Amino acid sequence: MADATTPTPTAPYATPEQPRVAVRGEARIEFDPEIARIGITISARGKDRRTALEDLTRRNAAALDLVKSYGPAVEKLETGAFSVTPQLTQHGRSERIHAYHGRVHITAVLHDFTALGELTTRLADLELTHVNGPWWSLRPDSPAHGEARRQAVREAVQRAREYAEAIGGRLSALVELADIGAEAPAPSYGRPAPPGAVRGFAGAAGAEAAPALDLEPQRQTVYAQVNARFTMTPPQL
Repeated sequence: MADATTPTPTAPYATPEQPRVAVRGEARIEFDPEIARIGITISARGKDRRTALEDLTRRNAAALDLVKSYGPAVEKLETGAFSVTPQLTQHGRSERIHAYHGRVHITAVLHDFTALGELTTRLADLELTHVNGPWWSLRPDSPAHGEARRQAVREAVQRAREYAEAIGGRLSALVELADIGAEAPAPSYGRPAPPGAVRGFAGAAGAEAAPALDLEPQRQTVYAQVNARFTMTPPQL
């Protein structure tokens, strides 16, 4: 027996005089990316903590200054995790510290893809610098998402109209329009694996600058789905 407090569905049911047609509208559109994100990891190693910190601070400042020198091409620059970890000797029972390892992570977001290739190469040319990326994407408020949703709705209306016309009827009213899974938690997807990594090592003083990478932006696919229910006129069977 149903609980007395359970709400009763109020959605209208189909009748012979007013049948209902339910469809799903889908859209899958490709767009050029709007931004690219790169991850920068800077490392340092020293016999004592002070040396590791000083080298890490110097290299971190050099990387930040380099990224900032690209001005408006950089939309966002953030420092993430920072660590300085002692490394113990592998032999013997005593806890003797062999060296200290320092590491700091930086994330940069760019919208100027012409500058991206040059910046990536110059960062990788720095001492003990590891560059990951780029990860291409659209902005969360990109008009591309709205365009995909509108196309999904248009496709749903067209599909429902074709069903109704196939049996001699026509659409009369919209009953419901909902995102797929609107009443359930959205599925989560893991971050895609980085497309590649470029490492930088200490180089000879006065060495010739490395050529800029030629990066081809990866087109982004926007996918939208909607459920739609319509009422229609009686079919001519």
